[in-house]
Amino acid sequence: MGEFPHQRALVEQFKDQPFTILGVNTDSDPDEYREKCIEHQVTWPSIFNGCGVPEEWGISSYPTTFLIDSKGVIRYKNLRGKSMAPKIAELLAEMK
Repeated sequence: MGEFPHQRALVEQFKDQPFTILGVNTDSDPDEYREKCIEHQVTWPSIFNGCGVPEEWGISSYPTTFLIDSKGVIRYKNLRGKSMAPKIAELLAEMK
């Protein structure tokens, strides 16, 4: 939940570019997850998937972040805070 404010800032910063954040939650209670999304003003697509994702994606801790390029290739894993924006800008520049 601590990353939500920064993620919200990224959504605003890159709103006019081909960029999105997709949240995937694996908690056990989908109703609680929906409430957290409302409470923390999550404005980007966020889905509940209670099984399978951690194993398939090699996730061992939370939150785990992936920065995926326009070809679907995972380019960065577990970027946090201010380190994300420059990498997003780099990938967007590659698309031009």
